[in-house]
Amino acid sequence: MSTNTSTQPRSRGKAPAGERVADWADGRLGIYSLAKANMRKIFPDHWSFMLGEICLYSFIIIILTGVYLTLFFHPSMNEVEYHGSYIPMQGQLMSEAYASTLRISFDVRGGLLIRQIHHWAAVVFLAGMFVHMMRVFFTGAFRKPREINWLFGFLLFVLGMFTGFTGYSLPDDLLSGTGIRFMEGAILSVPIVGTYISFFLFGGEFPGDDFVARFFSIHVLLLPGIMLGLVVAHLILVFYHKHTQFAGPGKTNKNVVGMPLLPVYMAKAGGFFFLVFGVLAAVSAIATINPIWALGPYRPDMVSTGAQPDWYMGFSEGLIRVMPGWEINFLGHTLVLGVFIPLMIFPLVLVAIAVYPFIESWVTGDKREHHILDRPRNAPTRTAFGVAWITLYFVLLVGGGNDIWATHFHLSINAITWFVRVAFFVAPVVAFVVTKRICLGLQRRDKEKVLHGRESGIIKRLPHGEFIEVHEPLSQEALYTLTAHEQYKPVEIGPTVDEHGVERKVKGTEKLRAKLSKAYYGEESQIPKPTVEEYNEITSGHGHH
Repeated sequence: MSTNTSTQPRSRGKAPAGERVADWADGRLGIYSLAKANMRKIFPDHWSFMLGEICLYSFIIIILTGVYLTLFFHPSMNEVEYHGSYIPMQGQLMSEAYASTLRISFDVRGGLLIRQIHHWAAVVFLAGMFVHMMRVFFTGAFRKPREINWLFGFLLFVLGMFTGFTGYSLPDDLLSGTGIRFMEGAILSVPIVGTYISFFLFGGEFPGDDFVARFFSIHVLLLPGIMLGLVVAHLILVFYHKHTQFAGPGKTNKNVVGMPLLPVYMAKAGGFFFLVFGVLAAVSAIATINPIWALGPYRPDMVSTGAQPDWYMGFSEGLIRVMPGWEINFLGHTLVLGVFIPLMIFPLVLVAIAVYPFIESWVTGDKREHHILDRPRNAPTRTAFGVAWITLYFVLLVGGGNDIWATHFHLSINAITWFVRVAFFVAPVVAFVVTKRICLGLQRRDKEKVLHGRESGIIKRLPHGEFIEVHEPLSQEALYTLTAHEQYKPVEIGPTVDEHGVERKVKGTEKLRAKLSKAYYGEESQIPKPTVEEYNEITSGHGHH
C-alpha cells in the first residue's frame, strides 16, 4: 500500500447538463446575481396588499383569453348574410364582426366561455384597480416617493376604461352600437373640431365603414401595449421603493418587516393566480355577460332599451343623462351645452383624485419619504375627500342607469334624474362632513382606549356602593400602534409687519395654503394624541378607575 499523497485536485467529472445550461445563461444574462439580490426581497403581509395582485392576474387573464379570441374574430364591417348555427339570426344581414362573434359564441369550441372570461376579467380588472387605488389613497401610500407610481396607476385605470369601451364595442351589436352613437354625439358637441374628429374616427359619416377595424387596432395593440409598459414600470417602482407597511412595533421608515419573495410569496402568488382564474372561470360559466345574440346586429335606425355601458363608464353617461338639454346659438353656430359641459366635467372628476397627492404635499410642506401607512381615521380630511369623491362617482352611476332604476324599482325616471341633479352637488358635501365626524369620533375612541384601557365587561362594586366597569390596560404593542401616527401642525403665515414697522406682502398662495392647512390640521380636524404625562397621570390612579 502506497503512503504517497497525491497533490493533484480530484476531478469532479463533467457537470450535469442543467448546471451547464444555467452557467451558460448566467454568463450571458447575469441572471444569478440579479436573482440573488432580489429573490429574497422582503414583503409585508396584509390582506389589503392582495388587491393589486388581483388587478395583475386579471390583466394576465385578459391578455391570454384575448389572444385566443383574436384568432377567430374578423374586425370588418363588410355586410354578410348569416348562416350559422344560431337559428333566430338565420338569413339576417350583419357585419362580419358580428357574424364572427356569433361564430365564436356558438361554433368555436370553448368560444363562449373564453369570451365571457375575457369580459368578466375586464370588469374585475377595473373594479380591482378602483379598490386598489382607494386603498392606496386612504392609507396615504401615494406620498413621497410614490407620487409618480400613483400617476402610473391612475393612467392604468383611465386606459383600462377606454380599452374596455373599445373592447365591448367590437362585436357591432345593437347595445354597443348605441354606446358608440352616444360617444359620437359627445364628440360632435365639441365646438369647431368635433365634426372633424368624428369623421376621422369613423372614416366618414357615422357609422362609417372603418370603425371596427380601427377600434380593433386600438383595443388589441395600442392601449394594451401602453398598459403593459405602465404595469412593468409600476411593478419596477414598487420593487425599487420597497413596499409600504402599517405602523407597529419594530416597523420604521427604514426597514420592511415581513416574509421573503422566494419561496413564500412566490408560492402564495402562484396559488392566488389560479384562485383568481378559477373564480373568474366559475363566474363566467354561471353568469352570462353581454349576450350579443339577444339584441341583434347594430342598425343606426334602432336603439335598445336598458342600454348601459359597463360600470366603470357609467358615470360619464350619468353626467350627460342628467344634464338639462341646454343649447345656445353663438355666431351662427349651435353649441350643445347639454352634452359639451358634461364632456368637460368627465375628465375633471378623474383628475380631481389624480392630483390630490400633490395638493396634500403642498399643504403639509412635507418633503420626507414615507413608508409607514396611515390609518384612514388619522387623516380625517383626506378620508372625507376620498369618500366624497366615491359618493360623486356612484351618484353619477345611478344617473347612468336611470332607466334601469326606474323599471326595476317602479320609480319615475324624472324623479331619479332630479335626485341625481341635486345629489351631484349635495351628496359629496354631506359625505365629506359625515365621514370627517366619524373619523374624529374614532380618534376620540382610540384616545380613550390608550388612556383608560379596553372595556372588559366586568362590573365591580366599590365600598361606597358605586358600580364601575373594570378597564383592562392595553398591551405595549397596541399602545404603540394607536399612537404611532404623526400629527401635523397647521402652517401659520406669521406677523405681516416686522419689528421696523415694514409690512410684508403675503402672496395669495400663502394665504390659501394657511387656510387649507388649518382645515386639514386645525383643532376642528384632528384630536390630539394622548401625551406620556396624561397616560402616566391616569394609570397612576389619581382619582381614576
